[in-house]
Formats: sequence, C-alpha cells, structure tokens
Amino acid sequence: MTRKNSRRSAKKSPYINLPLDIAIGVTGVLLLGFIYSFSKNTSHTGIPIDVQFPTSNEPKVLAKDVFQKNPIQNIKIEVLNGCGIKGIAAQTSDFLRIHHRIDVIRSDNADRYDYPNTIIIGRNENLEKIQLVCKSFGVSFDNKKVIKHEPNESLGVDVTVIIGKDINSYSTIFDFISKNI
Repeated sequence: MTRKNSRRSAKKSPYINLPLDIAIGVTGVLLLGFIYSFSKNTSHTGIPIDVQFPTSNEPKVLAKDVFQKNPIQNIKIEVLNGCGIKGIAAQTSDFLRIHHRIDVIRSDNADRYDYPNTIIIGRNENLEKIQLVCKSFGVSFDNKKVIKHEPNESLGVDVTVIIGKDINSYSTIFDFISKNI
C-alpha cells in the first residue's frame, strides 16, 4: 500500500498583502491631492493684469541691415592681463566687442604681471588688422613702443594685446572699465 502524501492546504492569512495595500492606498491619496492642487492652480481668480506694449514709431529693421550698418570686424584677437589688475582683460575684451565690434576669442592672464606698457602684437602679415586694433586703443600705428610684429600662426589669432600698467593712459578704455567695475 502506498501512502498518499496528503498535504493540507495552508490557509492564507488575509493580512499577507497588507503593506502593499497600504502603499497603494497612500499613493492613491497623494495622487488625488496632486490632481486637486493642480486644478486649483489652473483656475486663478486673482487680479487681472493689463499688459501694454510700447509702440515704436521707428520702422522695423532686419538683422542684415543692422549688420551691414555696423559689421563685426574679421579680426581674431586675444587680450592678456599683464598688469595684475583683476578682471582687466575681460573688461578690455568687452570694450573691444561692444565699441569696436572686434571678435575677442580669448582673454586670460599674461605670462607675468609686470608689463610697464600695453603691447599690441601682430601675429600674421595682415597689417590692416593691427591698424584697426591700434585705432581702437587710440594708438598711432607708427608707435614702435606699443606696436610689435611677431608672426606666429600657431596661436590662431591675428593680434595679441597685453595690457600693461599704463592702461589708465588709454582714456576711452579706462573710462569704460571704471564704469563697469
């Protein structure tokens, strides 16, 4: 005779899934609260605000026309701080971008901070670009104390400007820097 292995089916407790049921219930309550809050925020009953845009009598101008009137110069320069005044290279870069539309691609510290004079160094054979930077600084192109010509195409710039301790002698730049500090 073989004996049957009789197993009694264990009765499952109705509370086995209680934590999961509680989590689902709490999530449902939070979801309903979120929906209620969202519906209240979308139906705003506050004071209406009347927005009026200013009217301009000037005719509309296309960006192309603005650029043709005041084009960005095709000069890539780097401005280096050689005097030790914090932020002077960045401020000079802003001046050149805003007032002379010159593309300053790098503004950083020079190799040292004891340059007595500001130096404008031409890095390629295009002298027109050096002349334009000289004009923005108010320096004569014949001034050999300030203007240097040291071609170096590997730098990727047309002109390098090293700000020296004489920056206050360049009144337009120094006034701009003084106002923005």
